[in-house]
Formats: sequence, C-alpha cells, structure tokens
Amino acid sequence: MAEEKINKVTIIGSGPAGYTAAIYAARANLEPVVFAGGPTLEHPQRVPGGQLMVTTDVENYPGFPEAITGPELMERFQKQAERFGTVIHMENVVKVDFSQRPFLIESESGLKVRSETVIISTGATAKWLGVKGEDSFKNRGVSACATCDGAFFKNQEVIVVGGGDTAMEEATYLAKIVKHVTLVHRRDTLRASKVMQERALKNPKISFLWNSAVEEVMGDTKGMTGAVVRNLKTGDSQLLAATGLFVAIGHTPNTELFQGILETHQSGYLKTVPGSTRTNIPGVFACGDVQDSYYRQAITAAGTGCMAAIDAERWLIEEGE
Repeated sequence: MAEEKINKVTIIGSGPAGYTAAIYAARANLEPVVFAGGPTLEHPQRVPGGQLMVTTDVENYPGFPEAITGPELMERFQKQAERFGTVIHMENVVKVDFSQRPFLIESESGLKVRSETVIISTGATAKWLGVKGEDSFKNRGVSACATCDGAFFKNQEVIVVGGGDTAMEEATYLAKIVKHVTLVHRRDTLRASKVMQERALKNPKISFLWNSAVEEVMGDTKGMTGAVVRNLKTGDSQLLAATGLFVAIGHTPNTELFQGILETHQSGYLKTVPGSTRTNIPGVFACGDVQDSYYRQAITAAGTGCMAAIDAERWLIEEGE
C-alpha cells in the first residue's frame, strides 16, 4: 500500500468544477491532488471529466465561437491543470475520514493521502428512462439538458418527459426554440409548482400526453426520428414523430461517499454556506453540480470551482497553514 502523504488541497472529482479548482489551487502553489473518478459497478458509464464527457458539441461555453466537443473541452481543462503542477489520479475515492485534520482520503487502488483541505466536485448523474434505444441515441436526439442542447432542435418536434418543475422549465425553454413540444407524463396531474404548471399549460406550443410513458426511442443512422409512447391506462401505443427527447425526471447528486458525514439538502445535494463553497465541516468545500441543483451548467460549475480554490486558500491562511 502506498505511503501516506499530506496535501494542502485534495480534490475529489473532476469536470469543469474540479479542474478549475485545481488550476486556481495550483497557481496559488497549493500543489493540489485530484482524484478524477471513473466507472463504478453502480455507474458503469461514469467517466473522468463529468457529464461533458458524454456531450458532443458545446456551443455555450465562452471562448469557443466555433463550438467544441465536451471531451475536448475537458481534455483542455485537464492539461491546463497539469501544466501548473496538478497531480491527477484517474480513479475513485472509496473512503473519507473528515473527523480530524489532516483529513484521510483513500482510493480504490489503496492509495491513502492526508490533506489539510478537501474540495468535493463529484457532480451529479442524470436520471434516465432505461428504455430501449435511449442509450443508442444519446447526443443524437436524446438529452437531459434543454439549455445545453435545445439550440440543435430549432423548428423541430421534440418530446419532454417528466412532471416536475424541471420538466416544465425544459418544455417552456424549448418552446421558444422548437416547432412544438409534447410533454409526456406518467400521471394525470403534475408535481410542478402552480406557477410552472400554468406557464406550461398556457403555452400554445406545448401539448400534454397524460398517463403515458415512453417505451422505446426510434431512429436511423442520422439520429432519432421518434418514440413509442404507451398509454398506461388503456395499454395503447403510438409512434410519436420527434427528433429530440429531453429526459427531465431529475438528477442524482454523487454524494454516496459523504452520506452521514456532510450535511445535504432533502434532494441529496451537498449544503454549502450561501455565497461560499464551505460545507458544515471546516476545511471541506463543495463545488459544481454536487451542490448546485439549479443552474447545472459547465460555466457555473467552473465558477464555483474557482470559488472553492480561493475559499480553501483563504481558509488555510486563516488557520496559519
């Protein structure tokens, strides 16, 4: 087993938040170590770099007028972090001990390090339908983020699945761009707030299929062409023509490692002090989608990564480190 090492900053997770935190921490001579993560038995599709690793064209990240692919953007983030001396381990952390400082972090390979501060950027995982064809057409019609991908479906027919605030927000947003939105919901009433419900129900470009569920995503070599939707009461199925399917049934923050250790919201996202990235344990900070259920954008994740590095640096100064 590897010899224990005491770091000034250890970052658990990667993506825009983790790598930005690493860049700022490295430039502050804090010699950060990053555990970038990777696939697990529960989440075999999870890869270092976060959700952008399964995103094709990124057109809304400033500085790339010609667009850039998600994996290429994350590769640039990683190289920039490494340029300033960040040490990156492409593996998962399986155990943490935040009961005393320096904190203890243990990886799946058995590597143990101790750290004066920890920055958590483990992100969140979109909930998917788990139906036939869904994986085949991800990034070729199937998406979990209208803000990210809506512009690719201008003047086209799309489907949104869900009944909560997120689904209403996605449908309302898409209605400004696409030709028509069909919202598919398993029940005959919505879970969304009244304001969000009324906004969607009154929109002439949004129609609803109640008591219904998507059973299969259809398409060809060019991409998605439609979805088979079944009425859960009658059992009847229909093929709904659409080039886009937006799954809006929520995200799950990747906080399993910190259950019972760090405070979370009822939704599972890590709690941070408003206006900062500080958690309930001094010296432990959280950034990116693991603590942000509202914006969930690459640029906001990067922004909170910057905040976390600065918060960690200033906290170390306060502690006389």
